[in-house]
Amino acid sequence: MEDKNVKEAIHNQHDKGYKFLLSSKRVFIELLRSFVKQEWVNDIDEANVVKVDKSFVLQDFADKEADLVYRVRLKEKEVIFYILMELQSTVDYQMPYRLLLYMVEIWRSILKDVPKKESRKKDFKLPVIVPIVLYNGSRKWTAKTSYKETLNSYETFGEYAVDFKYILIDVNRYTKEELLRLENLIASVFLLEQRVEFEEMMARLRELSEILNNLDKDEILLFKAWFKKILLARLPGKERGNIERIIDENKEVGMMISNLEKTILQEMKEREKKGMKKGIEKGMEKGMGVTVLKLLEKKFGSVPEEYVKKIEGAGKETLLKIVDKIFEIDKIEDLERLLK
Repeated sequence: MEDKNVKEAIHNQHDKGYKFLLSSKRVFIELLRSFVKQEWVNDIDEANVVKVDKSFVLQDFADKEADLVYRVRLKEKEVIFYILMELQSTVDYQMPYRLLLYMVEIWRSILKDVPKKESRKKDFKLPVIVPIVLYNGSRKWTAKTSYKETLNSYETFGEYAVDFKYILIDVNRYTKEELLRLENLIASVFLLEQRVEFEEMMARLRELSEILNNLDKDEILLFKAWFKKILLARLPGKERGNIERIIDENKEVGMMISNLEKTILQEMKEREKKGMKKGIEKGMEKGMGVTVLKLLEKKFGSVPEEYVKKIEGAGKETLLKIVDKIFEIDKIEDLERLLK
């Protein structure tokens, strides 16, 4: 992807996840060569790859999945690669059926653009569609990868039952070692996207430092734009400004990682301090509430439930006011004025 196109993609507010990254032809080819164990992936030339700017996702699933379509010239024949990105954490057992719908729709749209005279020829053939499902849910993918296996009694009819298989790329099933060995952008993204604690993600980022440093300028721009979105989503709003600035301003990846770690650790310590302080204050308020109730019970014998609840929920200033006025309270109802 040229530098200009990368910048345009980064400033586009849509699809800044896998779809954003895989919209780069180079990253798309990298995905195939890294995770699809077929000989034909090595024959794909970036010059023969064209992204189709159309989505085939059903309206009902627009917030649960995203898709990408690529037309590829492979050995003088056109092949369609259809990548469906599952954005939901649970396994969808109707995936083979939906893929069939999307594939049929792709063929239908191709036929619409082919002159009838040509499509009616004896030797006319539609292109092969290679369906790929990219899934990053925490649960293992257990849906069938063969369409016929979703059909009742398919064994009886053998080859007469409609069938196709899709390629599954299950992000969370790859080991850290497997992904580090690939030493490329898409594997690095998978490693950071796996369901791990924040501290582990930062540790993985350190391990990836050299690999990321070796990416070219365009890939580093893509990685930063993706990483910014993923990292900021895991942080409280008020902490995001500093982090965003560090990612944008540090051109050297190693320095960016070092500065990120220092800043995030510092902000986590500050948050911990504030949390402890708040906890102590809350504990003091709770203790004061118990003391106030004991004083009132000593004076009036018992305290109605409605006042008990109000005192338990009262702040430090209100409780101090009651303690200060305890000898001036003639009847329990006088609390009403103090608790306002």
